[in-house]
Amino acid sequence: MNPKVDVYLSKAKKWQVELKKLRMIILDCPLAEELKWGVPCYTFHKSNIVLIHVFKEYCALLFFKGALLKDTHGVLIQQTENVQAARQIRFTNVREIVELEPVLKAYIYEAIEVEKAGLKVSFKKTKEFIMSEEFQNKLDRIPALKTAFEALTPGRQRAYILHFSAPKQSKTRASRIEKCMPQILNGKGLND
Repeated sequence: MNPKVDVYLSKAKKWQVELKKLRMIILDCPLAEELKWGVPCYTFHKSNIVLIHVFKEYCALLFFKGALLKDTHGVLIQQTENVQAARQIRFTNVREIVELEPVLKAYIYEAIEVEKAGLKVSFKKTKEFIMSEEFQNKLDRIPALKTAFEALTPGRQRAYILHFSAPKQSKTRASRIEKCMPQILNGKGLND
């Protein structure tokens, strides 16, 4: 048990009973407990396997390579259509966790086996994401912007593409692009 996780749990305003139960289930498996990104994270030979996180309506286990799990019980959830690797199992009360305990342990052990086997999630290439017409027009008209964008890491490129294509209205997409152009030109990612 990591003392940093003890502190995290003691400060949890919501889902405290559920978080403690999830922790006990995970610690019954051969994983190391850490605090990463401000939440309990469990690793196998320094590779991230699963973490516990909290939302307003639920708490969840997030499997880093959940897309590679068989999900024989149909409990894994893809948070959004753009999440490629991770999958969640969501809970709204401790009873659900208790009932699913054998399934959770089976999924954790399967995730460890996925890691031992060195399996990797095949991510969509940046070019496979649909770029908004507004951003493509800017790239075509401003060579410096295109050069700066292409110099960004694939992850940063994807973040911008998704950010720019999310709004339904063209004027909102255009506004986002205008606002982010200085960051792109300075070689910065969306969240840098």
